[in-house]
Amino acid sequence: MELSAKQIADFLQGTTEGNSEVTVNKVCKIEEGEPGGLSFLANPKYAQYIYSTEASAVIVNEDFVLEKPINATLIKVKDAYSAFASLLELYNQYRFNRKGISSLAFVNDSAKVGEDCYLGEYAVIDKDAVIGTNCRIYPQVYIGEGVKIGNNVTIYAGAKIYHDVVIGNNCIIHSGVVIGADGFGFAPLSDGTFKKIPQTGNVIIEDDAEIGANACIDRSTMGSTVIHKGAKIDNLCQIAHNVTVGSNTVMSAQTGLAGSTQIGNNCFIGGQVGFAGHIKIGDNVQIGAQSGVMSNVKDNSRLFGSPAINPTEYMRAYALFKKLPEMEKRLRELENKLTDTSN
Repeated sequence: MELSAKQIADFLQGTTEGNSEVTVNKVCKIEEGEPGGLSFLANPKYAQYIYSTEASAVIVNEDFVLEKPINATLIKVKDAYSAFASLLELYNQYRFNRKGISSLAFVNDSAKVGEDCYLGEYAVIDKDAVIGTNCRIYPQVYIGEGVKIGNNVTIYAGAKIYHDVVIGNNCIIHSGVVIGADGFGFAPLSDGTFKKIPQTGNVIIEDDAEIGANACIDRSTMGSTVIHKGAKIDNLCQIAHNVTVGSNTVMSAQTGLAGSTQIGNNCFIGGQVGFAGHIKIGDNVQIGAQSGVMSNVKDNSRLFGSPAINPTEYMRAYALFKKLPEMEKRLRELENKLTDTSN
C-alpha cells in the first residue's frame, strides 16, 4: 500500500511540512529509516535521529520545532504516538483483509458462517458451530461442535477451539491457542491412582478480548470459565477451570492461574506470576513479575515477591536477605569470641 504524506495527514487530521506529495510504502523506526519509509517521533530522546533519518516522512507532534533543515517530510498531529498507532491499525486491516472460503476448508452442513468471512486451508468448522460476519479464520484452525463466535473475530493459524466455547465480537485469538480443553480435575483414590472428574462446563470470552499465542484457557467443571470484556492475555498463559478474569485486565506472558481464581477489573499482572486456587483478586491491582499470590488481595493493591507482599516491604526484606551471608559470618565470629571468653 503506497500513500502520499498529504493522504496520511488528511487521515490523521494533521498538516504537512515539506514535500506533501512524497510517497511511503512501509513503516520503520526513525533511527533505521529508509527511503519510502514512514516513521514517528514521540519520545524526545530520539529527536536527534530526525536529522539523520532516511525515512521519507515522519509523524511528529504539532508543537515540534526543527533546529536545522531535514530531508524528510513532517506530518504534524496532536499526538504522534497515538496517530502512528492508528495508522498501523489501518495498515494491518489492509494487510490482513482476507475474504472467501478456501476449497480446502471443511464446514459441517449444520454449521453457519456469516457474510464476508475468510476460511483458510484446512480450517474445520464442526457441527452446529456459528461464525459471525467479517471473521477471519486462518489455516488449520479447528472450531468445535456448538461453538459460537461473534462478528469481526480473527483466529490465527493452528488455534483449537473446543466444543461449546463462546467468543464475543472483535476478539483476536493468536496461533497455537487452545480454548476449552479439560480443566485439571482428578480425584485421588485409595489405591494411589486418580479418577478423572468430567469437565462439563465451557469457556466464555467476551467482546474485545485478545488471547496471545499458545495460551491455554480450560473449560470449567460446571458453569463457565470467563474472560470478561477487553481483557488482554499474553502468550503462554495458563488459565485453569472456573477462573474469572475481569474487564480490561492485562496479563503478561507465562502467568498461571489455578482453578476458581477470580481476577478483578483493570488489573496489571506481570510475567510469570502464579496464583493459588480459590482466591479473589480485587480491582485495579498491580502485581510485579514472578510474584506468587497465595491469598485474597484487596482493591488497588500493589504486590511483589513470593509470597507476594507490598513492594516497599519486599525491597526492605530483600536488602536484608542480601546481607545474610555477611550477618552469618559476623554471628559466627561473635559466637567464637564468646566461647573463647567463657573458657
